[in-house]
Amino acid sequence: MTEDDQHLRLLSIFHSIVAAMIGLLSLLPLIHLGLGLAMVTGHLGQPGGDAPDRMVGWFFVVAASCVILTGLSIATCVALGGRFLALRRRYTFCLVAAGLACVFTPLGTVLGVFTIVVLMRDSVRAAFGRPPYAAAGPAPGSTA
Repeated sequence: MTEDDQHLRLLSIFHSIVAAMIGLLSLLPLIHLGLGLAMVTGHLGQPGGDAPDRMVGWFFVVAASCVILTGLSIATCVALGGRFLALRRRYTFCLVAAGLACVFTPLGTVLGVFTIVVLMRDSVRAAFGRPPYAAAGPAPGSTA
């Protein structure tokens, strides 16, 4: 097993771990979602419920739903990125997943940076079936 194979295997495992952590943390707003639903249905607050109580309840429901869906979507992308790293497929998707992982400090940032560093190696690009950077043409923005 080469050094690149070891690095990609470890990165794949760590992507799965970080994706699970992101997924669990993105479920924390379920508390807000429950409170919002209780406000909207009138189970929390005064019987009959005012319009302001319901408006605040809807705000909680919408905000919590957006945070939960965004977090679970990012966790899914990071997990798929780890799977594709193990399979040596979808190079660009792996780079995007590494970039998304960078948002979640500190562990996701470390994982994302290391993943990007490993994916930039010509030997790893070859493992994904990509040409090395030297053969890919001039770098963007260069005058050559």
